[in-house]
Amino acid sequence: MSSSILTASADAAARETRAEQVFHDLQRAIITGELAAGSKLSEPALASRYGISRGTLRAALHRLEGHRLVVREAHIGTRVVTLELSSLIELFQIRESLEGLACRLAAARMPASEVASLSRLLDQHAESTDFTAGRGYCHQEGDFDFHYRIVQASGNAALTQMLGDGLYQRLRIYRVQLAADAGRAPQAMIEHRRILEALAARDGELAEILMRRHIATSRHHIERRLSTQPSTEGASS
Repeated sequence: MSSSILTASADAAARETRAEQVFHDLQRAIITGELAAGSKLSEPALASRYGISRGTLRAALHRLEGHRLVVREAHIGTRVVTLELSSLIELFQIRESLEGLACRLAAARMPASEVASLSRLLDQHAESTDFTAGRGYCHQEGDFDFHYRIVQASGNAALTQMLGDGLYQRLRIYRVQLAADAGRAPQAMIEHRRILEALAARDGELAEILMRRHIATSRHHIERRLSTQPSTEGASS
């Protein structure tokens, strides 16, 4: 292989790595609200800020668009997604079906060690400062998220990608930027423990029913509260 081809391959790999870094940085900024919902993203400004080419930046923005964290509009450019009640309700409707299926699969595939680990995780959630202080029950991401752990235990890679790499990213915008719903927290914790009991018993049908009911209850709760106070209320799930 010629040196020019090797150099081109190395340059392409470097651009991909840098685009990955910028993607994660912008993703965090959107989720935490550092980049406000609905705000326009200036490509020249961002390219200058990160010291990258417009092509590398666009690769990162394309990934964000794929995760539905930004939208591109003709004659306007790229902007951060806007938080809307209707969009949040749609996310919960999708979750109800997909996570119900994940629970059914996990009941057959989750090892006893993972059931025990999830039980300890719920204990940690119950002892968290926000929960004990009555400020709400909002999970962290990845391995610290009860729902995500169940999706992983389903053993279905497509489900993990759709939820973990897609829907959950958008949902975190609501979790972080909207106030936690402390009133829902105690019941949500009880529902989580009942789901875990069904998983431990290897009862996939019951686990699916309980998960779907849990998410539907959260959705109805959100609909009631956000319909009157859309800018200050949030969700525990």
